[in-house]
Amino acid sequence: MRVLFNGASAIRPKTGVGHTTANLHRALTAIYPQDTFWLYPGRWIRQTASRCFKPAQRPTGAVSPPKPGTPSSLKRLALKAARSGYATHFRAAARFGRFDLYHEPNLVPFRVPLPTVVTVHDLSVILFPEWHPTERVKRYEQAFSQGIEAAAHVVVDSHAVRSEALRVLGLSPERVTTVPCGIDPCFRPQSPEEVNAVRNRLDLPARYLLYVGTVEPRKNLTTLLRAYCDLPSDLRSECSLILGGSWGWKSEPERELFENEARHRGVRYLGYVADEDLPGLYAGAEVLFYPSHYEGFGLPPVEMMACGGVAVVSTAAAVREVVGTAAPLLEPNDLPAWREAMRAAITDKEYLAAYRSLGIANANRFTWENAARQTHGVYESVLGIAPAASRSTRAAA
Repeated sequence: MRVLFNGASAIRPKTGVGHTTANLHRALTAIYPQDTFWLYPGRWIRQTASRCFKPAQRPTGAVSPPKPGTPSSLKRLALKAARSGYATHFRAAARFGRFDLYHEPNLVPFRVPLPTVVTVHDLSVILFPEWHPTERVKRYEQAFSQGIEAAAHVVVDSHAVRSEALRVLGLSPERVTTVPCGIDPCFRPQSPEEVNAVRNRLDLPARYLLYVGTVEPRKNLTTLLRAYCDLPSDLRSECSLILGGSWGWKSEPERELFENEARHRGVRYLGYVADEDLPGLYAGAEVLFYPSHYEGFGLPPVEMMACGGVAVVSTAAAVREVVGTAAPLLEPNDLPAWREAMRAAITDKEYLAAYRSLGIANANRFTWENAARQTHGVYESVLGIAPAASRSTRAAA
């Protein structure tokens, strides 16, 4: 089996989609060495592009996010040309590369003459277009529906998104498979030395609450910032709130709240956190708070659990599904509840202690090996190939 696997999302500084793309590809390659999974556009180009897109290093202790800028006309034209060139070259690779199947792991597939599997991580652009830039919504309106229609099969990260896909996109059940994300093995309980190394490297305080994720409207960071700012000053002095992640689209209200109030009340902004620092950042935190309005999966709470930590999360359907009974759930807009949870996390050392063992057991359910096997099963189904287990049974007989 030869699979063309679009690796564009793994080139840039990786957020959730980039990590899932890279990890799934790595697991498929390791488990099925007899098959080919070409991570387009090839290792050398990806490495060169990754260096070009590498996020700027922020000074230790920096507190302010970078100011947003409006792309110049020249930059917009260059971006459009780059997209067009990428699409043209990708289609040529698909046509002449003798591939059996194309897997698009990031929502909008190219139209190519190959059976296509598409991973849909969430439907926020369709369900909540007001949370996204106008240009992004337009691109989706033009390409997403057509791409999904032409796809042989759709993979989603959670049963919550699968239900939405059936209801909103009108897909038949047999065309949609849920394949939960995995957790990278680096996310595990950390030694005191590992935690202290990250604490020193990032200049973290002795005690802190944590948020990890790109800042965009659906992440609901405004509620978290207001809840923390409402705490008494002595509690805020005792325990900071740390924000880890890049500032995304339409984040101006959160940026304004941070600059004008939150950073003066004990909130620290780290910016994009390197992969090697994330486990120690999680393990050193008192609690991870994850107040999202909407998610397709929600990796940070499960990564926190894998590191032996505790997460307090929203009742967003996919997040609720993924954490199960291993985390307390709060309504996204219930500001008093988030404030009380933060107060308890600071004042009560045993707060949520019972969730730690539950969290590790829950996180162990999610592996990239399982995701790769399920994904490979989808490939076999699309291509009409008997599953490997069935072939082995017949051969033995």
